[in-house]
Amino acid sequence: MNQFLDISPLVKKALENNEPVVALESTIIAHGMPYPQNVETARAVEKIVLNEGATPATIAILGGRIKVGLSDTDIETLGKKGRAVIKVSRRDMPYIVSQGLDGATTVASTMIGAAMAGIKVFATGGIGGVHRGAGETMDISADLQELAHTPVAVISAGVKSILDIGLTLEYLETQGVPVLGYQTKEFPAFYTRRSGFNVDYQMDDVASIAKLMHAKWAMGLRGGLIIANPIPTHQQMDEVVINAAIDRALREAKEQGIHGKESTPFLLGRVKELTEGDSLVSNIGLVFNNARLAGELAVAFAGGD
Repeated sequence: MNQFLDISPLVKKALENNEPVVALESTIIAHGMPYPQNVETARAVEKIVLNEGATPATIAILGGRIKVGLSDTDIETLGKKGRAVIKVSRRDMPYIVSQGLDGATTVASTMIGAAMAGIKVFATGGIGGVHRGAGETMDISADLQELAHTPVAVISAGVKSILDIGLTLEYLETQGVPVLGYQTKEFPAFYTRRSGFNVDYQMDDVASIAKLMHAKWAMGLRGGLIIANPIPTHQQMDEVVINAAIDRALREAKEQGIHGKESTPFLLGRVKELTEGDSLVSNIGLVFNNARLAGELAVAFAGGD
């Protein structure tokens, strides 16, 4: 057990009994949307996981402790503090923990916390990736390296279309990360079901995905995998509208010199403004959809060999 890790009693009991558990990130609470919508969404996501028969384990760093399984008060506090809470990826964890600070975990740091606790399934909105223009900026999300090294299955609606989707998939291939499409051959682009790029393998049921997870790790193959779960058809955005908003937001970010870990919150916030809130509605819808699938997968995985 890691000396900096605190697992909630409910999550600890589920893990000890080999019951299904789903990890959830906290960046979506502190940085993903405004209060109180962020808190309402976080609570709703946990409820969806519970309804699927799994235990939710929202992860964050509070007072320098890596918390796996937050209380209702913890979620409320994160939601109210919002962007005052530091956004934490792998590189930030030693500083935040050693200084006793609060941190909202990204995909990468949530995977680390989940792996420390022994959780194998994690639901998020979308993973980070290779940013457009990365040939000059070298702006590549730490999420991709974490997927290459940390044994957690990540359910997402693909990657945000503010990124270079083709290069992101190339990077994942180089790192040996399987990209599976849940009931789809095409890799989704977060707000839309289509990207023009294919997944490695289409998987049509959670039992098959759970079997693949067991096989991967039983063979000693390190790292995680991505289960790309397209946004429900009725909640996706018009491709022309969302792409126009993204292109404008990218231009504004470049003009203002915004880059690094500040770029994604800026771009998502600006896209929300340009789409008059429609992008946020889609974002919430896909997160709920991913939580359902994660709950189902966790149940299947816990019941496997």
